[in-house]
Amino acid sequence: MSEKQLPEFKDVLSAADQIEGYAAKTPFLKAYDLSEKLSAEIYIKPECLQRVGAFKFRGAFNRLSRLTDAERKRGVVAYSSGNHAQGVAASAQILGMDAVIVMPEDSPKMK
Repeated sequence: MSEKQLPEFKDVLSAADQIEGYAAKTPFLKAYDLSEKLSAEIYIKPECLQRVGAFKFRGAFNRLSRLTDAERKRGVVAYSSGNHAQGVAASAQILGMDAVIVMPEDSPKMK
């Protein structure tokens, strides 16, 4: 088994370029109470405003959009009980490819 490599900053920049125009630009909001309590400037990024209501869309779209044409024609399979499944499904739909989502029987019904 190969050792996983941590992403470098250039990878983050590449991902940002890849999802540009597809992922929502969610705002930074100052967390006033927390900032005061910690004596620091604390900001939050409400990814609930993202497509599918979660940050998982960003990673799913970044990965699926980098597939070759041959890989896209084969489609993808994802196993998830929640937000990752929604991110993969939405990304596949945008990219015009098939996706099969496998979910456990005890997944939350709202997902």
